[in-house]
Amino acid sequence: MRALIVEDERPMAENIAQLLQENASFACDIATDGVDGLHMAQTNPYDVLILDLMLPELDGLQILESLRKEGSTVPVLILTARDSMRDVIAGLDAGSDDYLTKPFDSGELVARCKALVRRAYGRSQPLVCVGRLEVDTVGHRVTYDAREIRLTATEYRALEYLAMRAGQIVSKTELLEHLYDFNWERFSNVLEVHISALRRKLDPERLHKPIETLRGQGYRLRER
Repeated sequence: MRALIVEDERPMAENIAQLLQENASFACDIATDGVDGLHMAQTNPYDVLILDLMLPELDGLQILESLRKEGSTVPVLILTARDSMRDVIAGLDAGSDDYLTKPFDSGELVARCKALVRRAYGRSQPLVCVGRLEVDTVGHRVTYDAREIRLTATEYRALEYLAMRAGQIVSKTELLEHLYDFNWERFSNVLEVHISALRRKLDPERLHKPIETLRGQGYRLRER
Protein backbone atom coordinates (compact mmCIF):
# COMPACT_ATOMS: atom_id res chain seq x y z
CA MET A 1 0.00 0.00 0.00
CA ARG A 2 1.07 3.56 -0.66
CA ALA A 3 0.52 6.65 1.48
CA LEU A 4 0.95 10.37 0.88
CA ILE A 5 1.87 12.43 3.94
CA VAL A 6 1.22 16.16 3.56
CA GLU A 7 2.92 17.79 6.54
CA ASP A 8 4.98 20.98 6.60
CA GLU A 9 7.27 19.85 9.43
CA ARG A 10 9.61 17.47 7.59
CA PRO A 11 10.93 15.67 10.71
CA MET A 12 7.33 14.93 11.70
CA ALA A 13 6.51 13.74 8.18
CA GLU A 14 9.58 11.50 8.09
CA ASN A 15 8.69 10.01 11.49
CA ILE A 16 5.17 9.21 10.25
CA ALA A 17 6.61 7.65 7.08
CA GLN A 18 8.95 5.49 9.14
CA LEU A 19 6.06 4.39 11.38
CA LEU A 20 3.99 3.31 8.39
CA GLN A 21 6.90 1.64 6.64
CA GLU A 22 7.97 -0.37 9.68
CA ASN A 23 4.55 -1.20 11.13
CA ALA A 24 2.26 -1.35 8.11
CA SER A 25 4.69 -2.05 5.26
CA PHE A 26 3.52 1.08 3.41
CA ALA A 27 5.44 2.89 0.71
CA CYS A 28 5.33 6.60 1.57
CA ASP A 29 5.66 9.92 -0.25
CA ILE A 30 6.00 13.27 1.50
CA ALA A 31 4.86 16.77 0.55
CA THR A 32 5.72 19.73 2.78
CA ASP A 33 3.38 22.34 1.32
CA GLY A 34 -0.18 22.40 0.10
CA VAL A 35 0.50 23.00 -3.59
CA ASP A 36 2.86 20.04 -3.89
CA GLY A 37 0.52 17.93 -1.77
CA LEU A 38 -2.46 18.60 -4.02
CA HIS A 39 -0.45 17.97 -7.18
CA MET A 40 0.91 14.66 -5.87
CA ALA A 41 -2.53 13.54 -4.74
CA GLN A 42 -3.96 14.39 -8.16
CA THR A 43 -1.28 12.61 -10.18
CA ASN A 44 -0.46 9.45 -8.19
CA PRO A 45 -2.63 6.58 -6.94
CA TYR A 46 -2.57 6.48 -3.13
CA ASP A 47 -4.28 4.12 -0.74
CA VAL A 48 -4.44 6.70 2.04
CA LEU A 49 -3.70 10.42 2.42
CA ILE A 50 -2.50 11.82 5.76
CA LEU A 51 -3.24 15.51 5.72
CA ASP A 52 -2.23 18.34 8.04
CA LEU A 53 -4.56 21.36 8.02
CA MET A 54 -2.05 24.16 8.62
CA LEU A 55 0.10 24.15 5.50
CA PRO A 56 1.94 26.82 3.49
CA GLU A 57 0.62 27.81 0.06
CA LEU A 58 -2.67 25.88 0.35
CA ASP A 59 -4.29 24.65 3.56
CA GLY A 60 -5.45 21.11 4.17
CA LEU A 61 -9.16 21.83 3.85
CA GLN A 62 -8.61 23.41 0.45
CA ILE A 63 -6.70 20.31 -0.69
CA LEU A 64 -9.44 18.04 0.59
CA GLU A 65 -12.26 20.05 -0.98
CA SER A 66 -10.44 20.15 -4.33
CA LEU A 67 -9.89 16.39 -4.35
CA ARG A 68 -13.50 15.62 -3.48
CA LYS A 69 -14.83 18.03 -6.12
CA GLU A 70 -12.70 16.19 -8.68
CA GLY A 71 -14.28 12.91 -7.61
CA SER A 72 -11.31 11.48 -5.72
CA THR A 73 -12.31 8.80 -3.24
CA VAL A 74 -8.87 8.30 -1.67
CA PRO A 75 -9.26 7.74 2.10
CA VAL A 76 -8.15 10.85 3.97
CA LEU A 77 -6.99 11.04 7.58
CA ILE A 78 -6.66 14.59 8.88
CA LEU A 79 -3.75 14.79 11.34
CA THR A 80 -3.59 18.21 12.97
CA ALA A 81 -3.06 20.21 16.13
CA ARG A 82 -6.50 21.77 15.68
CA ASP A 83 -8.57 19.95 18.27
CA SER A 84 -11.76 21.96 18.66
CA MET A 85 -15.06 20.28 17.84
CA ARG A 86 -15.66 22.98 15.26
CA ASP A 87 -12.47 21.97 13.41
CA VAL A 88 -13.31 18.28 13.60
CA ILE A 89 -16.77 18.90 12.13
CA ALA A 90 -15.33 21.12 9.39
CA GLY A 91 -12.84 18.43 8.43
CA LEU A 92 -15.42 15.68 8.29
CA ASP A 93 -17.88 17.87 6.41
CA ALA A 94 -15.18 18.66 3.84
CA GLY A 95 -14.87 14.95 3.05
CA SER A 96 -12.27 13.47 5.39
CA ASP A 97 -12.74 9.87 6.51
CA ASP A 98 -11.06 10.23 9.89
CA TYR A 99 -9.62 12.92 12.16
CA LEU A 100 -6.74 12.58 14.63
CA THR A 101 -5.18 15.33 16.72
CA LYS A 102 -1.56 15.95 17.65
CA PRO A 103 0.12 14.75 19.76
CA PHE A 104 -0.96 11.26 18.73
CA ASP A 105 -0.25 7.69 19.68
CA SER A 106 1.83 6.01 16.99
CA GLY A 107 -0.02 2.71 17.27
CA GLU A 108 -3.37 4.45 16.90
CA LEU A 109 -2.21 6.28 13.77
CA VAL A 110 -1.03 3.06 12.14
CA ALA A 111 -4.22 1.22 13.09
CA ARG A 112 -6.44 3.99 11.73
CA CYS A 113 -4.55 4.07 8.42
CA LYS A 114 -4.83 0.30 8.05
CA ALA A 115 -8.55 0.43 8.82
CA LEU A 116 -9.12 3.17 6.23
CA VAL A 117 -7.35 1.12 3.56
CA ARG A 118 -9.29 -2.05 4.40
CA ARG A 119 -12.61 -0.23 4.21
CA ALA A 120 -11.66 1.34 0.90
CA TYR A 121 -11.24 -2.15 -0.54
CA GLY A 122 -14.40 -3.49 1.08
CA ARG A 123 -12.54 -5.52 3.72
CA SER A 124 -13.98 -4.98 7.17
CA GLN A 125 -11.82 -7.59 8.91
CA PRO A 126 -8.02 -7.50 9.33
CA LEU A 127 -7.80 -11.15 8.23
CA VAL A 128 -8.24 -11.32 4.45
CA CYS A 129 -9.21 -14.80 3.29
CA VAL A 130 -9.05 -15.71 -0.39
CA GLY A 131 -9.53 -19.40 -1.08
CA ARG A 132 -6.60 -21.26 0.50
CA LEU A 133 -4.83 -17.99 1.27
CA GLU A 134 -5.05 -16.02 4.52
CA VAL A 135 -3.37 -12.63 4.93
CA ASP A 136 -3.22 -11.18 8.44
CA THR A 137 -2.94 -7.46 7.72
CA VAL A 138 -2.18 -6.65 11.38
CA GLY A 139 0.55 -9.20 12.06
CA HIS A 140 1.70 -9.38 8.43
CA ARG A 141 1.47 -13.15 8.54
CA VAL A 142 0.54 -15.21 5.51
CA THR A 143 -0.67 -18.80 5.37
CA TYR A 144 -1.53 -20.92 2.36
CA ASP A 145 -3.21 -24.30 2.84
CA ALA A 146 -2.68 -23.74 6.60
CA ARG A 147 1.09 -23.49 6.00
CA GLU A 148 2.83 -20.31 7.15
CA ILE A 149 4.71 -18.56 4.34
CA ARG A 150 7.72 -16.35 4.98
CA LEU A 151 7.83 -13.35 2.68
CA THR A 152 10.05 -10.34 2.21
CA ALA A 153 8.49 -6.93 2.89
CA THR A 154 7.96 -6.25 -0.82
CA GLU A 155 6.56 -9.72 -1.49
CA TYR A 156 4.11 -9.19 1.36
CA ARG A 157 3.00 -5.80 0.00
CA ALA A 158 2.42 -7.26 -3.45
CA LEU A 159 0.42 -10.18 -2.09
CA GLU A 160 -1.60 -8.00 0.27
CA TYR A 161 -2.61 -5.71 -2.59
CA LEU A 162 -3.55 -8.63 -4.84
CA ALA A 163 -5.56 -10.12 -1.95
CA MET A 164 -7.44 -6.84 -1.45
CA ARG A 165 -8.26 -6.94 -5.17
CA ALA A 166 -8.86 -10.71 -5.35
CA GLY A 167 -10.63 -11.83 -8.50
CA GLN A 168 -9.81 -8.57 -10.30
CA ILE A 169 -7.15 -7.99 -12.96
CA VAL A 170 -4.39 -5.73 -11.63
CA SER A 171 -2.07 -4.26 -14.26
CA LYS A 172 1.68 -4.32 -13.72
CA THR A 173 1.80 -0.53 -13.63
CA GLU A 174 -1.01 -0.31 -11.10
CA LEU A 175 0.62 -2.88 -8.85
CA LEU A 176 3.97 -1.12 -9.00
CA GLU A 177 2.36 2.24 -8.24
CA HIS A 178 0.82 0.85 -5.06
CA LEU A 179 4.01 -0.90 -3.93
CA TYR A 180 6.64 1.78 -4.32
CA ASP A 181 7.13 5.44 -3.54
CA PHE A 182 7.73 8.25 -6.01
CA ASN A 183 11.30 7.10 -6.70
CA TRP A 184 10.55 3.60 -7.99
CA GLU A 185 12.35 2.44 -11.13
CA ARG A 186 9.63 2.40 -13.75
CA PHE A 187 11.51 0.31 -16.26
CA SER A 188 12.79 -2.36 -13.89
CA ASN A 189 11.67 -6.00 -14.10
CA VAL A 190 11.58 -6.17 -10.31
CA LEU A 191 7.85 -6.95 -10.25
CA GLU A 192 8.25 -10.12 -12.29
CA VAL A 193 10.93 -11.26 -9.84
CA HIS A 194 8.63 -10.73 -6.85
CA ILE A 195 5.65 -12.43 -8.49
CA SER A 196 7.83 -15.40 -9.41
CA ALA A 197 9.03 -15.66 -5.80
CA LEU A 198 5.45 -15.48 -4.51
CA ARG A 199 4.36 -18.28 -6.80
CA ARG A 200 7.27 -20.44 -5.73
CA LYS A 201 6.64 -19.86 -2.01
CA LEU A 202 2.85 -20.20 -2.08
CA ASP A 203 2.57 -23.14 -4.43
CA PRO A 204 5.94 -24.87 -4.85
CA GLU A 205 4.38 -27.93 -6.50
CA ARG A 206 2.32 -25.72 -8.87
CA LEU A 207 -0.85 -27.56 -7.92
CA HIS A 208 -3.21 -24.58 -7.50
CA LYS A 209 -1.51 -21.69 -9.34
CA PRO A 210 -3.09 -18.96 -7.16
CA ILE A 211 -1.61 -16.03 -9.11
CA GLU A 212 -2.61 -15.85 -12.76
CA THR A 213 -0.81 -13.88 -15.46
CA LEU A 214 -3.10 -12.47 -18.12
CA ARG A 215 -0.98 -11.61 -21.12
CA GLY A 216 -1.00 -7.89 -21.85
CA GLN A 217 -3.28 -7.17 -18.88
CA GLY A 218 -1.58 -8.02 -15.60
CA TYR A 219 -2.12 -10.36 -12.67
CA ARG A 220 -5.10 -11.80 -10.86
CA LEU A 221 -5.30 -13.64 -7.54
CA ARG A 222 -7.69 -16.56 -7.86
CA GLU A 223 -10.59 -16.54 -5.40
CA ARG A 224 -10.64 -20.36 -5.19
